[in-house]
Amino acid sequence: MMGKVARKTLLALPLLFTAVFLLLPLGLTVVISFWEKVGLRVVPAFTLRSYAEFFSGVRFAVHERSLLVAAEVTLAGLLFAYPIAYVLALRASRQTTRVVLLLFTIPFLVNHVIRTFSWSYLLSRSGPVNEAVVALGLADRPVDWLLYSDFAVFIGLLTSYMPFMVFPLWLALAGIDRRLVEASWLLGAPPLASFFRITLPLSLPGVFAAVIFGFVGSFGESAVPIILGGTGYQLMGNAITSTLDVINFPLAAAMSSVVVATMLLLLAIWYVAFDLRSFLGKILRWRL
Repeated sequence: MMGKVARKTLLALPLLFTAVFLLLPLGLTVVISFWEKVGLRVVPAFTLRSYAEFFSGVRFAVHERSLLVAAEVTLAGLLFAYPIAYVLALRASRQTTRVVLLLFTIPFLVNHVIRTFSWSYLLSRSGPVNEAVVALGLADRPVDWLLYSDFAVFIGLLTSYMPFMVFPLWLALAGIDRRLVEASWLLGAPPLASFFRITLPLSLPGVFAAVIFGFVGSFGESAVPIILGGTGYQLMGNAITSTLDVINFPLAAAMSSVVVATMLLLLAIWYVAFDLRSFLGKILRWRL
């Protein structure tokens, strides 16, 4: 009896942790978003003023821009991470895989802000990238658009979150039974057809996890836009930070609530599409 109680208590701990440290702060954020800022004080109330200010002002354009940038970074991250994970899972030796995965974890031993500042040096007018551009004759003088631009922010976000995408993709691909692919080859299917009919569908859970890591991280990033985008470059992360700096907590809470709602909506759409694909696959197999 005591064992059952202990087991139930252990199972309840993750739920309690999620409720206290995740759901409760999110709930408080939603509540504060309806409060009102009066001078330098925040007064409890129920008003949609903060949401109206967000949706009718330039901050909503920042929200749309952040969505676009996060989608671009996530797509580019998949294009880089999937081939790397594929080779490590299905082509490389175990020793090579261990070494490469270790190399992907080493950058995370360095503070995220410091890693971002290193890109500001690499992309600066006197940095190695501009020196290489001039030395190769690609430009007569150092180019200015490498730093404090959309390109710099894109590179910073991509290098920050692409490594996170490799690991779930590698786990999904490594878990595929290779006998299924070999059977496809024996039945006469070309390698490309085997990939699209077997490998890619079976690796979709890893793709799903990788998209979450890439999109959510890029969408809420605040350090990269400030360091690599320069003064005035706004994405949702640093837009919320700048709103907090002027002590407009209800507006910052409203912006944060919209960001969370957007990500939950996209995750729900992805989940429905993913589950629907699985459901249709079962129907087709049943008919066959």
